[in-house]
Amino acid sequence: YDGKCTFCRIARREEPGTALLPCEYEDLVCFRDIRPGAPHHFLVVPVEHMGNCKTLKTEHIPVVKRMMEVGKTVLQRNNFSDLNDVRMGFHWPPFCSISHLHLHVLAPASQLGFLSRLVYRINSYWFIT
Repeated sequence: YDGKCTFCRIARREEPGTALLPCEYEDLVCFRDIRPGAPHHFLVVPVEHMGNCKTLKTEHIPVVKRMMEVGKTVLQRNNFSDLNDVRMGFHWPPFCSISHLHLHVLAPASQLGFLSRLVYRINSYWFIT
């Protein structure tokens, strides 16, 4: 736990302004992005402080898979069912504003605005899917 980390505080329900969405895993939390890039834009975050996506190792694959599963579930709970029109990924350092692992879940990807299409461009120098 890092008390200076916004996502650590959100995950521990210490940020009353951020509503957590139902999540089927106790080690993950999900909430709406404060600067949405699409009509549906959620962040899935491990409760335990983890570094950015550059720090991921093979043993983290199950966590990342669960994060993606949570992303799909939250979209479906919000009446979005076209999972072919979804973008999920991580900002690649140094382009992440918070150095706590967080998966961006955006939908419909076909409705990303001009700037969001750049910021969340598939497998770009700054965003990996």
